[in-house]
Amino acid sequence: MSSGNRHIVIVGAGHAGGRAAETLRAAGHPGRVTLVGSEAHPPYERPPLSKELLAGTIAHEKTYLNPATFYTEKDITLRLGATVAAIDRTAQRIELGDGSTIPYDALLLTTGARARRLPLPGGDGQRVFYLRDIADSLALRERLGDGTRLAVIGAGFIGLEVAATARKRGAAVTVLELAPHPLARVAAPEIGEFLAQVHRANGVDLATGVKVTAIEDTGAELRVIADGAAPIPADYVAVGIGAQPNSELAQAAGLETRDGIIVDQFGHTNDPAIFAAGDVTRHFNPILGRHIRLEAWQNAQNQGIAVAKIMAGGAQPFAEVPWFWTDQYNINLQMAGAPDRWDRIVWRGLPSEPGFTLFQLLGGKVVAAVTVNNAREMRFGRALIQSGKIVDPALLGDKAAKLQDLVR
Repeated sequence: MSSGNRHIVIVGAGHAGGRAAETLRAAGHPGRVTLVGSEAHPPYERPPLSKELLAGTIAHEKTYLNPATFYTEKDITLRLGATVAAIDRTAQRIELGDGSTIPYDALLLTTGARARRLPLPGGDGQRVFYLRDIADSLALRERLGDGTRLAVIGAGFIGLEVAATARKRGAAVTVLELAPHPLARVAAPEIGEFLAQVHRANGVDLATGVKVTAIEDTGAELRVIADGAAPIPADYVAVGIGAQPNSELAQAAGLETRDGIIVDQFGHTNDPAIFAAGDVTRHFNPILGRHIRLEAWQNAQNQGIAVAKIMAGGAQPFAEVPWFWTDQYNINLQMAGAPDRWDRIVWRGLPSEPGFTLFQLLGGKVVAAVTVNNAREMRFGRALIQSGKIVDPALLGDKAAKLQDLVR
């Protein structure tokens, strides 16, 4: 079959899948493109779910990557509200929940990740919310207002963003975190403590080292039960304890999975006809020299684009320094890198100042950078991580020294 007749099917119409579909056309793929998604909405961005959409400052259509007419104009077949039941690798087709099938010449899996459920009594109650899609965000938004009591379980990015947004809407917010500080999975303790202080200064009751054991619904209110503490009354509970990859479809098809679909820097799975991108992958990062799984807007978008270009005939691997950001109150916090260890912290500025940067070093090399209201320094932080060069910590922490000179 000529490359021009190849039918590329994308399973998962989220951010990665949406960007991949549009990139296939932009890269000149002339064959059929079919994008299959289980939700009723076309591809959309998820970061606004815990911020602008939850706050009510935008309509849900504003989260869409493209207007619905875009897919018709680009000759992309959009199958929404369709669940994929199985992948038949031998026949090279996917089987949908309604019994129909779609053949493919190449398959891209962008099935994303889902909110991790709270495995406790009451964790699936009617007044317990998990923010993973537009419907979740709109449902919680309807219930937040002046005096609403919201308990947030988990002080990761999602939990803290929900807490900040809820405070803006006038809710009384309690945040409960099992770890000793917020963002424990992704950030240095110093950054977690800084954010904890920000939230407390904005009226959030934030407690760490708290093990929640159950959520009781009395009918009149919820009671969050925790070890060694009095029950916490709430009208609603929002849970943000991470996400788990939607890799069951791939695993059932015999693809290699390990907390995500295993792919190389080109998005290849262990089946030459099947690729994967986005939150569902544990991909090889050439800069870090290891496989990582990321739950981030930047990774979903850029890996989706990179793998689509490869499927359209390109040869450029996906190799980027991981980057994350969050907006809470008047704080813009950005993080680069994904360090599993470090041996030194260097401050460039102080948390008491309007903006500052923190670097994490290992063996004299920058392995992570965090900016707070100091975004102009982020590109140099990312460049230092990518270069892998040994830097002078004294110069790194000296605000009079130019970071671009250290990059050179």
